[in-house]
Amino acid sequence: MVQKSKRSWTTRRDAKRERIKQAEALLDGKYVKTNDITYALETLIHPNDKVVLEGNNQKQASFLSEALSEVNSNIIHDLHMIMSSVSRPEHLDIFEKGIANRVDFSFAGPQSLRISQMIEDGQMQMGNIHTYLELYGRLFIDLIPSVALIAADQADAEGNLYTGANTEETPTIVEATAFREGIVIAQVNEKVDELPRVDIPSSWVDVVVVADQPYQLEALFTRNPRHITEIQILMAMMTLRGVYEKHQVQSLNHGIGFNTAAIELLLPTYGESLGLRGQICKHWAANPHPTLIPAIESGWIDSIHCFGGERGMEGYIAERPDVFFVGKDGSLRSNRALCQMAGQYAVDLFIGSTLQMDYGGNSSTVTHGRLAGFGGAPNMGHDPKGRRHSTPAWLDMMNPDDALVRGKKLVVQMMETYQQGNTPVFTERLDAVDVSKEAGLDIPPVMIYGEDVTHLVTEEGIAYLYKTDSIAERKEAIAAVAGVTPIGMEQTLKQKEHLRSKGIVAYPQDLEIRRSDAKRSLLAAQNVEDLMTWSDGLYEPPEQFRSYWP
Repeated sequence: MVQKSKRSWTTRRDAKRERIKQAEALLDGKYVKTNDITYALETLIHPNDKVVLEGNNQKQASFLSEALSEVNSNIIHDLHMIMSSVSRPEHLDIFEKGIANRVDFSFAGPQSLRISQMIEDGQMQMGNIHTYLELYGRLFIDLIPSVALIAADQADAEGNLYTGANTEETPTIVEATAFREGIVIAQVNEKVDELPRVDIPSSWVDVVVVADQPYQLEALFTRNPRHITEIQILMAMMTLRGVYEKHQVQSLNHGIGFNTAAIELLLPTYGESLGLRGQICKHWAANPHPTLIPAIESGWIDSIHCFGGERGMEGYIAERPDVFFVGKDGSLRSNRALCQMAGQYAVDLFIGSTLQMDYGGNSSTVTHGRLAGFGGAPNMGHDPKGRRHSTPAWLDMMNPDDALVRGKKLVVQMMETYQQGNTPVFTERLDAVDVSKEAGLDIPPVMIYGEDVTHLVTEEGIAYLYKTDSIAERKEAIAAVAGVTPIGMEQTLKQKEHLRSKGIVAYPQDLEIRRSDAKRSLLAAQNVEDLMTWSDGLYEPPEQFRSYWP
């Protein structure tokens, strides 16, 4: 008989208890004074800890990230940071100061240039660039946090938390930490006697601090219709006619962008003229874009589940509980992890844009000198092989010649052929290939692989890439809608006509669209003030989006 060796099965619990005990002098129950937070972090965090810092592309635990950047690097050093979004200057200051030395993240848009330089200078060790779901998943497997730094709207005396409309990734981060004997530290905007609802129970929270100012919250998904161009309207018309109507897309995700905002604002006008209300765009996995208001008000949309909230939309959402997921208090219940999962498995279509696409249809937002990452696009922008439920759009992608016939998710890339600065979007080789070597990554950070892209929409037309039967034909289809870019100039008129005859490429005239009809007058709202009118005054946009302040 094998003799069992004696060991402790509570080492993590014991270590946590000891850390909390060392911080007792700073605590009043679960509360630490605002001015004592840096000392508390120096006590509760240890060198080499895995620290997950809440901060996606909207909501930031900004008070705690600033406090972490002020700790003594002789006390706290070599942290392994886990962050959805590297978005604020102090997120990188902690690496320059030696407080942290390694990072795993999903997105780094605002800090993409600096993070690239720091990796090149050896000030930061790269773990991996993740999709959101991938990073959340690893929190429960091999990136289990020692400490979580999170943000909430309110806390009561016991430490229960109310996260309001911007719950976002908070439950996922907290659960991964709290149930593996990690320490959960929450900044809150205020302490109250009674919460509107309990989003995070106090038993999951160890330390609460009232911040000296509200956590940072960006209105990231607000697009002023005033800035939508006629080219974007043309692309939106083609998408509605040549993708949404053609395939009867009922459930979908729209991300950030003026291209998709144009689609949303064409639903009550151009979409209505096509008789499509009730047939397409009924169920959404999307943030509460203000440009969705006219479509909601005119009866196009049945439901929207959100990754996060959007500043100014709180009052509107509270009055539209038939459409949004809300609590009894009327505030939105968002959940980034669950909405990412819905966007991966439950919708017919993902539509997004990119900075670069190679001739095979592979795309990335990682370019030379810019390590932006890609957030949730790869989660939603691929064909999930685990899907089993069918919808008309999904079935429309299937190959009837396969014995084990199955459908496919629609993955649409929608972009103009040239970026700002007259740089073509299409390139023979993605910068991401070289960046991966420079940053010491094991694989190139591709956002969406060409094999998953079913449609490409540019100002020239639509390439139905799912109909191509070879890499060579896919390249030809991309070239046919690439305009006057180098790859587009390689294409002959004869090749284009051949692809049109096979239904692989469609131009506006093939979709019964006249370029001259793509006018701003088609938009259901011309500016932010029109959106306010559509909402019956319930939408209260942030000041920077108004042309006047009433």
